[in-house]
Amino acid sequence: MSNVTLTIGGRTFTVATAKGEEAHIAGLGRMIDAKLSAMGEQAALSESRMLLFAALLLADELHEAQTSGGGGEATLDDEAGRRLEQVATTLENLAQRLES
Repeated sequence: MSNVTLTIGGRTFTVATAKGEEAHIAGLGRMIDAKLSAMGEQAALSESRMLLFAALLLADELHEAQTSGGGGEATLDDEAGRRLEQVATTLENLAQRLES
């Protein structure tokens, strides 16, 4: 196991990851941070709300990608879609735990 430090919405998070996945997880963290930056004013949000909004934005993006295109066929390959869904689920679970 390795640890990766992510900066999301101006806050720092350390997450454990499998060896060899560090760059991938760091890239996902940058993607989440970019989504939040585009949203603006995330500094006023609690960590749990900030992560919940990031998860919702990414889940919405995934939904759009899967439903746009001919007949509702997925436009993302199955692996990318599966991983994005896992990230959204993980962020939603984290947000729920932080709010408890």
